[in-house]
Amino acid sequence: MRLKFAWLVTLALAANASAAGRLIVEHAWIRSAPPGAAMLAGYAVLKNAGDASLIVTGASSADFGDVSLHESFSENGVERMRPLGDITIAPGSNVAFAPGGKHFMLMDGKHELHAGDTVKIHISTKSGGGADGEFAMRDTAP
Repeated sequence: MRLKFAWLVTLALAANASAAGRLIVEHAWIRSAPPGAAMLAGYAVLKNAGDASLIVTGASSADFGDVSLHESFSENGVERMRPLGDITIAPGSNVAFAPGGKHFMLMDGKHELHAGDTVKIHISTKSGGGADGEFAMRDTAP
């Protein structure tokens, strides 16, 4: 009886341990801007292909001094922007970062970027994993 109980506990723990979110970065792009622009905006679809919720906590890139998650919104007819906190993505769901809404604010570029160039941006998750996305410079969404 004791052995059977231990086996059931082990099985339950193993099933729980295998449940994890798995972040995928799709359709990643950065809107082209005039030369010398102090800030760029990046967009992508963040998808959870895992079987548990995941929490996006931030982003970073060797190509930028600062990468942060922001959201544009309209308030009383005035366009505004605010930083986003952690973003929870349920299993099988996605969150779109698109013009006029959520975006990656890319500050302090390390070099000039041109149409067709790509940069790697790492999206961090609370679990410590995260994912890298290849963001292409473009004039319009892919």
